[in-house]
Amino acid sequence: MINWTHAVISGAGSGLGLGIALRLLRRGTSVSVLDLKLPDQAGEQLRDAAEQGNCRWQFFQADVTHQETLQTATEQAVAAFGNPQLALNSAGIVVNRAFPDLSPEEFHRVVDVNLNGSFHFASAVLPHLQPGSRLALVASLAGLTSNYGYAAYGASKFGVVGLATTLRFEYQPLGIGVSCICPAEVRTPMVEKEKLDGNPVSMELRKVAGSLDVDTACDEILAGLDRGKWQIIPGTRGKLTAFANRVFPRLFYRICSMVLVRVLRRQSSTLQESG
Repeated sequence: MINWTHAVISGAGSGLGLGIALRLLRRGTSVSVLDLKLPDQAGEQLRDAAEQGNCRWQFFQADVTHQETLQTATEQAVAAFGNPQLALNSAGIVVNRAFPDLSPEEFHRVVDVNLNGSFHFASAVLPHLQPGSRLALVASLAGLTSNYGYAAYGASKFGVVGLATTLRFEYQPLGIGVSCICPAEVRTPMVEKEKLDGNPVSMELRKVAGSLDVDTACDEILAGLDRGKWQIIPGTRGKLTAFANRVFPRLFYRICSMVLVRVLRRQSSTLQESG
């Protein structure tokens, strides 16, 4: 376990970002929470965790799509707690639409938050990272395999993986570690909202990689960061899915295609019966 003094986490008002922030606070790391807003319940959880770890935290309002506000928030965080030893970008959104149903505005918005936001975050924090510190970008298993209905989300997360890979080449020789986090489905508020109107074919295909609760995912992610891992994929099924896609790409695609055909046939039969 690494005793980081200060961590900067974007998207820490909920989901994975909040879960990692709480764990760091409990073990004595001061945390700068960056997000558009901070729900009251999250604030209470952060205060309790800080008391347990006898450390401090502070909320800085920031939008990852706006470089200037993110830069300002980062500078304020550094002024409050010093240079961070860990900088984690977990801000992200998802739109689950089959391509014909996806509007240009939706595509651009997802790319702006997930990919451009990762770039803005890295640009804001890297000047403050010293040798021995670590930058972590949350991508997704969809950034390695993608999925039906993920034209926007998959494209943006593939981009995050590419960005993290380049930063790894450029900054690890300078002593700054880089991690790329690629979870499969984690039952965060964002994912639960996605299920309300997500494409049913996509939802069925996602079962191949399984699903994790937030606590399990956060524990495994933080353990990976502690070990200085480059690519962190929480969950056994997620790891196996990524392995199969990488080592046996043709077989993996055939299996996913079989699932896809079965789901589409089932949908077609349901529509015919209801018609």
